[in-house]
Amino acid sequence: MTPLLPMFTLGHSFKPASIHAGGLRYHGAGVILSQLMKDGFMEAVDIEQLDSFRAGVLFARTEGIIPAPESCHAIAATIQEALKCKETGEKKTILFNLSGHGFVDMGAYDQYFSGEMQNYHVSDEDLAKFIKSADELNK
Repeated sequence: MTPLLPMFTLGHSFKPASIHAGGLRYHGAGVILSQLMKDGFMEAVDIEQLDSFRAGVLFARTEGIIPAPESCHAIAATIQEALKCKETGEKKTILFNLSGHGFVDMGAYDQYFSGEMQNYHVSDEDLAKFIKSADELNK
């Protein structure tokens, strides 16, 4: 089976690291997100794993909801954007999607608090290899 609509992808051979953003471990962006990115309505940002959990903990402590690791990425990006606005004085309404609670991910939070969790980086060389592979398939 293949997607019938175009999406941004690193190709089917890309295997993301087994980090705690379970729902984000996929080689491509969803069709709707891909179109929104292509049309310039949104942009993708990279959030490191430790930064995302730090944001999730802040959210849990202030809002009383333990977010799923996938949502922590959105929370971290929202915090970054709010801090930019605070620095520049720009007034902006910032929305994000809280996609789920983190009750089944308490082991991940335990790893974060115990210091066992680390950031993971895909090398530029690996990214270039997978992008080239995906581009060749699209010819």
